[in-house]
Amino acid sequence: MITLCLSFLLACLAGCSTDPPKDLSDSCEIFADKSGWYRDALKAYERWGLPVHIQLAIIYQESSFVHDAKPPRDRLLWVIPWGRISSAYGYAQAKDSTWDWYIEKSGNRGADRDKFADAVDFIAWYGNMTHEMLGISKWDAYNQYLAYHEGHGGYKRKTYNSKPWLKQVANKVDARAKTYHTQLSRCADELDRGWDLWPF
Repeated sequence: MITLCLSFLLACLAGCSTDPPKDLSDSCEIFADKSGWYRDALKAYERWGLPVHIQLAIIYQESSFVHDAKPPRDRLLWVIPWGRISSAYGYAQAKDSTWDWYIEKSGNRGADRDKFADAVDFIAWYGNMTHEMLGISKWDAYNQYLAYHEGHGGYKRKTYNSKPWLKQVANKVDARAKTYHTQLSRCADELDRGWDLWPF
């Protein structure tokens, strides 16, 4: 009996692991690896309308699914590690000020940037704000990512036009979102057991 209880406890702890999924290239494998993540992403989609595959593509680009990801440190005199170049943190690499805005407007008090459920809710909320403020479709991964990276003001000013590298990154996000979307269509029945809605 004790052995059984210990085995159950270890299984629960493994499910709560903060390690990134083993296979980041396959959305079905991501959700198979991380029990509960599909439910979290689907809830964010139901609340804000940003599709699951775009949520995942943005997280892949921003943090590679590392829960406590931080930007690199700046360097003093090119050598000595100094402060971080940005306050971005967590799965979504949300900055302090944007995260505070999200908490205020969404009502998600106590949200943490290093929790997957809160990170996908933030990304989906931001995508909804992008749609409302800029008219960008929630299914347009390319322009959603540009607005995510540059901010709504930066997107309006078209700051991305002076950053060819960023447009290349946005193309990668768009391509990955399409790949994730195709993969999810293959495992939809299995993932949707017990759920009434599939984001298509």
